[in-house]
Amino acid sequence: MERKILLTECPDAKGLISSITNICAKHQLNIIKNNEFVDNDANRFFMRTVLEGYFNDQTLLADLDGALPAGSTRRLESAGRKRIVIMVTKEAHCLGDLLMKAVYGDMDVEIAAVVGNYDSLRTLTEKFDIPFHHISHVDLSREEHEQQVIKVVQQYQPDYVVLAKYMRILTPAFVEAFSNKILNIHHSFLPAFIGAKPYKQAYDRGVKIIGATAHFVNNDLDEGPIVEQHVIHVDHTYSAEEMAKAGRDVEKAVLSKALQQVLDEKVFVYGNRTVVFR
Repeated sequence: MERKILLTECPDAKGLISSITNICAKHQLNIIKNNEFVDNDANRFFMRTVLEGYFNDQTLLADLDGALPAGSTRRLESAGRKRIVIMVTKEAHCLGDLLMKAVYGDMDVEIAAVVGNYDSLRTLTEKFDIPFHHISHVDLSREEHEQQVIKVVQQYQPDYVVLAKYMRILTPAFVEAFSNKILNIHHSFLPAFIGAKPYKQAYDRGVKIIGATAHFVNNDLDEGPIVEQHVIHVDHTYSAEEMAKAGRDVEKAVLSKALQQVLDEKVFVYGNRTVVFR
């Protein structure tokens, strides 16, 4: 007996829930949990169904195709452990948090490897018996560097690529290689303070809250579909450095929560938006 997750997105129509669940019953699959949402403005229906039983994937998906309206998508995902590759630069807090959670069971994920454009985090990574690949960007064009990174990442066949404070802008070629599979943590409550030095920007603006945003990466800098956000309060006594220190705790919490939601197949990406089932 297996457990899988059926993810359905389609134009809204009457009777969709009944049609989908009846097909699952026809296949003698037990529904463990079901969530649905309708975006009335876009006329789109979203449904996440956790199923248990003996699966004939091809027949199940074919039956769904026959029942769903034109313009529908559906996919069946394993509820088992996913594999990720983490990309880093020099900051350790997000990487360290994910390593601890993975190794000690707080997150059911396989960290296949860590790739860094500096060698700074090799020692930390290898303490957890995880391969670290240093691919320096020095003396290489962005495209040359990325091709080397893509080659290394693809050899691990990850379900997702996680940018844990990876401080380089990705080219369209890299984004295309892992479309809707790259999760980034941005040290700001987007859409505010896009780009470099967001805490300095926040300090100069005199903000009273700071935050972090986890989002999928697209070709627009820091403007990909948002998965998770959180903020904390600060005041006039905080320097830019103190804001950055406080922000690091927010960053790692937001990244790990967003990653867990993605691993649990709770996130639908459509357009530049997301539907996230809790």
